[in-house]
Amino acid sequence: MSLLARLLGQTRDDRDAARPLWHRVVEIAREKEWYADCGVADTVAGRFDMITLVLSIVLVRMERDPGLIPASVWLTELFVEDMDGQLRESGVGDLVVGKHVGKLMSTLGGRLGAYRDGLEAGEDAFAAALARNMTLTEGTDALPLARRARAFAAGLALAPADRVLAAEIGR
Repeated sequence: MSLLARLLGQTRDDRDAARPLWHRVVEIAREKEWYADCGVADTVAGRFDMITLVLSIVLVRMERDPGLIPASVWLTELFVEDMDGQLRESGVGDLVVGKHVGKLMSTLGGRLGAYRDGLEAGEDAFAAALARNMTLTEGTDALPLARRARAFAAGLALAPADRVLAAEIGR
């Protein structure tokens, strides 16, 4: 458990309560339309990019509701846990897995900021942020991806906090 979670008095049970939301984030990121219709490359890098995009949109939504802030910490911890497991499965050794996870967290943080700003600035700015940060198939315009991601964000913005926490998001 992270230092921040301990300082906030959160327990492992609290984190486990966010697990369905983490699984829903990954499920949404794996929807075939992102890849077939929006040009996200169906590669390991492209799938990671989609997870960071969907997770960023969910975290931006959670930031807007003070009652969801603790759950956003749990969700981020689950991201770290999953990425750690993925790295180990792919053969990254124990001695360097922490360094790799740190880079992935840095990537998530940078994208969270870029996507937050892009969502606030409008469709073109968001498409530009996506073009810089996503692994897209060659020649793909990021605008369809931006439109679909903004539609997801708009729907999520309307979801009550209890439905977000219950992972009742997306379609």
